[in-house]
Amino acid sequence: MAKGDMIRNIFRVRGFLKSVSIALKGILYLFLYHRNMRLIFIIGIISFLSGLLWFKLAGIELIALCITITLVFMAEIFNTAIELLMDILTKEYHTKIKLVKDIAAGVVILAILNSIAVGYVLFVRKLFK
Repeated sequence: MAKGDMIRNIFRVRGFLKSVSIALKGILYLFLYHRNMRLIFIIGIISFLSGLLWFKLAGIELIALCITITLVFMAEIFNTAIELLMDILTKEYHTKIKLVKDIAAGVVILAILNSIAVGYVLFVRKLFK
């Protein structure tokens, strides 16, 4: 392979844009067909805007808030992906598949509990200062 071909392969934009398009379609699917994702999105946007405009959070506080919101998004995305994958395997009840789904849902609960703790530190304590 010539040096020029190798460099073109490394910096292929079209492949990257196609990957981004596929990922965005997956996220759009979640918004259209999964109520929990819409709810998480709305709460995340309200939290971010409240932190930015009403509470006037400092830069590091906004970073912590954004990471927390993203963590909840990611947990719900993985939970949904795992549930869809398990549903492909079988529609019949299976104890281990139920356990896998329960564990995936547990990840979402952990992320939400973390977000409550971060929300308390960032918002509630500022309300009562």
